[in-house]
Amino acid sequence: MRFLGSCLIGLLVVGLAASASAAMLGFRDADTQLATEQAFKTRLRSEDQANWARSLTARPHHAGSPQGQANVAFIAQAFESWGFEVDVETFDILLPFPLERELELLAPTSFTASLIEDIVTGDESSAQRDEVLPPYNAFSIDGEVTAELVFVNYGIPEDYELLERYGIDVTGKIVIAKYGRSWRGIKPKLAAEKGAIGTLIYSDPGDDGYAAGDVYPDGPWKNASGVQRGSVMDMPLYPGDVLTPGKPAIKGTRRLKQDQAPTITKIPVLPISYRDAQPLLAALGGEVVPPEWRGGLPITYHLGPGPARVRLKLEFDWQRIEIRNVVARWPGSEFPDEWVLRGNHHDGWNHGAADPISGLVALMSEAKALAGLAKAGQPPRRTVVYAAWDAEEPGLIGSTEWVEKHLKTLDEKAVVYVNTDGNSRGFPSLGGSHTLEPFFNEVANAVTDPQTGVSVAERLRAVISTGEDAERRADLESREDLRLNPLGSGSDYTPFLQHAGIASANLAFGGEGNGGSYHTLYDTYEHYTRFRDPGFVYGVTLSELAGIATLRMANADVLPFRFSGLVDNLQTYLEEITELAETERAAAERVNTLLVSGKYELALDPQKTLGPPRAQPPVPHFNFAPLQNALADLTAVATQLDASLDSNLTPTELVAVNRMLFRSERQLTSVDGLPGRDWYTHQIYAPGFYTGYGVKTLPRVREAIEAQLYEDVDIQIAKTAATLAEFTNYLRDLAELLAEK
Repeated sequence: MRFLGSCLIGLLVVGLAASASAAMLGFRDADTQLATEQAFKTRLRSEDQANWARSLTARPHHAGSPQGQANVAFIAQAFESWGFEVDVETFDILLPFPLERELELLAPTSFTASLIEDIVTGDESSAQRDEVLPPYNAFSIDGEVTAELVFVNYGIPEDYELLERYGIDVTGKIVIAKYGRSWRGIKPKLAAEKGAIGTLIYSDPGDDGYAAGDVYPDGPWKNASGVQRGSVMDMPLYPGDVLTPGKPAIKGTRRLKQDQAPTITKIPVLPISYRDAQPLLAALGGEVVPPEWRGGLPITYHLGPGPARVRLKLEFDWQRIEIRNVVARWPGSEFPDEWVLRGNHHDGWNHGAADPISGLVALMSEAKALAGLAKAGQPPRRTVVYAAWDAEEPGLIGSTEWVEKHLKTLDEKAVVYVNTDGNSRGFPSLGGSHTLEPFFNEVANAVTDPQTGVSVAERLRAVISTGEDAERRADLESREDLRLNPLGSGSDYTPFLQHAGIASANLAFGGEGNGGSYHTLYDTYEHYTRFRDPGFVYGVTLSELAGIATLRMANADVLPFRFSGLVDNLQTYLEEITELAETERAAAERVNTLLVSGKYELALDPQKTLGPPRAQPPVPHFNFAPLQNALADLTAVATQLDASLDSNLTPTELVAVNRMLFRSERQLTSVDGLPGRDWYTHQIYAPGFYTGYGVKTLPRVREAIEAQLYEDVDIQIAKTAATLAEFTNYLRDLAELLAEK
């Protein structure tokens, strides 16, 4: 969908773009900073990004590959030529590479899956197929299994609940699931918990293929042979090297044995194309799937089990490889011990044009422009660190190992981490710590959308105002700022935010450059420049968005952290959880009443095709008062603090206040971590245990309710309330310090 010309302009609300006379968060002299930003913008070149992308995507460059090493040298040399202090830091990690991949349908007919992607006309990069890692899921175990097949839709918890009502048990079976609705690693994790012995994952054309639009090379969408590679490491436990949880993968670190690593899957798992999936699905019998489970293949979808019987064999070469992060520093002219961090990974599953090179070249463009300003007499006041991370794709490994190695230094010096990954065209995706919400609203209002000529914030408001999300539309009327999306996982901000407690953000453009190239053979320069961001126009816009954020953080007098937006979002999350509890209670009571009365068939299954649901444990009334009281106290202090952060301060006082500001996010963490996963220390944001990338806010409480661990809910409420109380006391100390001025 494209929003062009007067069709968009008629929908836009009045913007808040910065002007020379406008105030700017954290600055006494907005005019000087705006002039710096204008000079920064003039130094950004789309031709640079195109040239770098062409070089960096010339060959496949997965972690540990020769081209990956060549790309590290290319990136490091570029930063050195611009004047940065550059380190290439190495880590020694475990990574599996595929040796054997076999998939056969044995009954009721015979079929052998090709497990290859087609070379396509017009994409010379796809002709390098033999250099690309074949489709596989990293951190699947080795194994050979033969069993009946069961279709499990997306393979998420509610799908298994419905299968249970159909009387289908996947114990001893191989399951086949669609990509989507959860992170891929959740599918084999949950299948194994349900007793399955193998998992197949495919992209259904109803989600990503000809049902969405023309397929590659005629259009951007996934063709019949395309396969999404990707890691299935159990990252909700911990990301990074599977053998060194919580410690850097360097010499001297004690390592787990491979069979002790809890983040390696329990059953073999393989991704396949919808061309290879169709014969398997067509061979299934049993009940026809419910309407909401139907996909886009020209078959009738059945659940199984059987009569389809399949054999899956996987064997991997489990190698210890060296990965390399490029870390470039420009020392701050006034506050060298305060670090503004900016990162994007450099490894790809293949050529990686969209993921990650489109984001990486935007970062490089920013860095070159910042260096040019510094050489011209406008250095950043704080140290700026640019990083190109390795081995993100297998499990956020390069960034995680670096954070674990430098944790003490980061705790002392890190102000903020700004992440990008891939990019496309359209409108901005803004995610991050809610203490950064007013700041990123100001930044988004300072960047012009190249397609419409209005600010990217205004364009995003227009998109929201015409969208289907009623809550987001209501926000446009009820609050000044656009909300930042809370961060779950899926990119390199995770170790910074959720392990180290560093306020973080994740930025990208999208919505108009959609397509099916993700983690396939077709994530190439040819595909990207035809369908995602021709001319790297939005690459420059991403450089402006992330670059202005970096410059403002680096140059601000008073760091632009604010706390009222955090309070507002916490209130929303608490309301969601209380509503969740009421919904769960009402649903359990309804099911149990109907089961007792024997009338469940008519109420819950009008066609009488399913068995009865399980009796539900009664949901008690939880005591949310500790959280409500803690939030009320935080609201009062946050309001007072936000109103006083423009106080005139001496240079010595500024250092003390800014240190308290940038360390405020640390106060939302706990050394105990989350239940069952102590690597995740943040108490407000975490990836869901059964969503993977998807965020769970106030995760202690929310996941206890969702998992029906009702006896733990009040305990988790008290622990979360204690974190908020400690955070409130920290902000109160800062507010009192400012009140003395």
